[in-house]
Amino acid sequence: MRPFPSGLYALTPYETDTSVLLTRVRAALAGGTTAVQYRNKIATGAVKAEQAAALVELCRKAGVPLIVNDDLALALRVGADGVHLGRDDGDLVAARERLGRNRLLGASCYDQLDLALRAAAAGADYVGFGSVFASRTKPEAVRAPLDLFAVARRRVAIPIVAIGGITIENAPQVIAAGADAIAVITALFEAHDVEARARAFQRLFGRLTTI
Repeated sequence: MRPFPSGLYALTPYETDTSVLLTRVRAALAGGTTAVQYRNKIATGAVKAEQAAALVELCRKAGVPLIVNDDLALALRVGADGVHLGRDDGDLVAARERLGRNRLLGASCYDQLDLALRAAAAGADYVGFGSVFASRTKPEAVRAPLDLFAVARRRVAIPIVAIGGITIENAPQVIAAGADAIAVITALFEAHDVEARARAFQRLFGRLTTI
């Protein structure tokens, strides 16, 4: 498995209509999204399995990793490229053993550098800090200060992802602070033109020069 890529990390919105979800993710991929995380806490188990499997196929054709949020069993079942775990979603060492070395393991570290250091030691491929800004998705989330990214860049040897309230306007601050990737839901998938918005985010990383 290649290292976790820098750039735009698209986190899927809660969508029970699989065809709608695939259309939106397809647009994000066309805009240059470098990684996709399947995240749906309102769908039934059957719908989650259907959507995750469909996204694996879609992302594989695009050459982009599909990560499943919070559900190691589902990730393994559908052959996803990895799993992302929060503090209460299971042991990282055990997850690393089950995933093997060919799949990605991400870990939420909130506003805590020590969690990131432990995650890296446990075999995580990337860590996430946030919420960086006020988030509509998780309004109650703890806030991760921008200076945490600069400290983490010196201490953590794996890619660092920023999440929470990131928009096209404030994303440059997070990238300048040291984030390797930005995880975005609302500002991407609620855009009038998802593909164009993805391209705009990618240009912030110097990946694209035209719309």
